[in-house]
Amino acid sequence: MRRFTPIELAIGLALLGSIAAVAVPTFAREVQASRFVEPTRALARMGENAVRYAELNHTLPDSAPLTPAQPPRGCKEIDPLGTWDGPTWVALDFRPTPEGVPRAYAYAFDSSGDTFVTRAHGDLDGDGVLSTFEMRGSAKAGEAPRLEPGLYVEAELE
Repeated sequence: MRRFTPIELAIGLALLGSIAAVAVPTFAREVQASRFVEPTRALARMGENAVRYAELNHTLPDSAPLTPAQPPRGCKEIDPLGTWDGPTWVALDFRPTPEGVPRAYAYAFDSSGDTFVTRAHGDLDGDGVLSTFEMRGSAKAGEAPRLEPGLYVEAELE
C-alpha cells in the first residue's frame, strides 16, 4: 500500500485551503444578500400596488399598522391564517411571502394625505436591534401616482 509523501499532503492541504478561501466569503455574501430579497421585493410590490390603487380610486388606501405587531426574532415565521386579511392589505393585494412560506419581517403601510411609506422591520439575529427598510411614494392631485426612486435602509446588518 502506497502512502502520501509530506509534499503531496502539503499540496493537497494548500489546494483545499485555497478553495475554502474563495468559497467561504462567497457563501457569506450570498447569505447576506438573501436577507434583503424578502423586504425589497415585498416593499416594491406593496408600493406598486399602492400606486395602482391610487390610479383606480384617486386616493390612497388607509394606513395599516405593523403586521404582525412584532417582527420575528432571529428566525422566520409562518403567518397564521387571516394575518393579511385587513382592509388595507386586501386593497393592496399584499402578502409578503406565499401562503405557508415563512417570513423574517413585519410590514406596515403609512398613508398620510397624498403620500405613503411602506416599511419592513426585521430582527434577523434575535438581538432586539431592528433592520428597517422603507420605500416612499405619492398620489398628488393633478399628478400621476408614483414611487420615489431608491430604498431607505437602516441597520441592514444589525
